[in-house]
Amino acid sequence: MSIRRGSLAQHNAEKRVAVEFLVEPFVEGEPGNHVMAAIDAFSSRQLDVDFGPFATIATGPVETIGDAVAAMVVDAMNAGATTINLQVATSSGTLGSQSLHDALDAMLRAAEREVGSDPASWSREDKQRVIRMLDERGAFLLRGAVHDVADAMGVSRITVYNYLNALSSETNGESE
Repeated sequence: MSIRRGSLAQHNAEKRVAVEFLVEPFVEGEPGNHVMAAIDAFSSRQLDVDFGPFATIATGPVETIGDAVAAMVVDAMNAGATTINLQVATSSGTLGSQSLHDALDAMLRAAEREVGSDPASWSREDKQRVIRMLDERGAFLLRGAVHDVADAMGVSRITVYNYLNALSSETNGESE
């Protein structure tokens, strides 16, 4: 079968795709410059962008998405990104097909990258920092997350709950 390059390009120009991306490191409170640079790579090309707490999804023509992905990698990394995770699919409905448990694993891997070592070597302060990060990302809304995080960190569930209670006390103390 022979397909002329011109007809393939015309077909691809009409094809719409979705890209889901997560830019790290996580910046507490608001997206950092590296995240905004990634989002701008898509929005500046008039692509639909849906910013979310775990990832951002952009949709549009495949050629435009391809250009935006290339620009996003360059711009986000130059603005301080350390890691970019992305997947591309023919529709946004097929993105994020990972389970919620996979999301927790991804958050734990991100914590390892951010701390710079594996959980076995984390200090108490590192563990508290990771618990704060996971809590801010909504990890503990997932069923069984406390147990899974405790196992990954090599601590008891009670320790994780104690760290979460300390965070809650800090938050309540700051708002008074």
